[in-house]
Amino acid sequence: MNDRTGLLGASGLAVLVLLSAGLPAVAQQPQSTAPAGSPAGQMSGQSMTNSASPASAAFMQSMQKMQQDMMSHPAAGTTDQQFVAMMMPHHQGAIDMARVELQYGKDPTLRRMANSIITSQEKEIREMKSWQAKHPVK
Repeated sequence: MNDRTGLLGASGLAVLVLLSAGLPAVAQQPQSTAPAGSPAGQMSGQSMTNSASPASAAFMQSMQKMQQDMMSHPAAGTTDQQFVAMMMPHHQGAIDMARVELQYGKDPTLRRMANSIITSQEKEIREMKSWQAKHPVK
């Protein structure tokens, strides 16, 4: 994989997996304490945004924003209310990453997939906002 394909790459995918699992964001640490050659050492958000391609930096920025937005919601309300509050920024992160693919990616299949992600995730965000309005946290 190269940066011109618009693909995230192994280290970026590992960051995405960590963020999706709700673990502390390695990407938010200014410097990694892991050895420089290790995958964790390659995942530092600061090093990725400073030395990576514009696409890689944009992916990292979108993931950092998603993580920050997800973590900014207090654990309040029912499980359903918490799920919706956390899923909306998660879906927005997918939209933001799909837009990076459209900006930098070249593969027609992935560009179609990115457009589909944007359409479906925007629809689901609207549905979650509607549900949320009917079920406010008390």
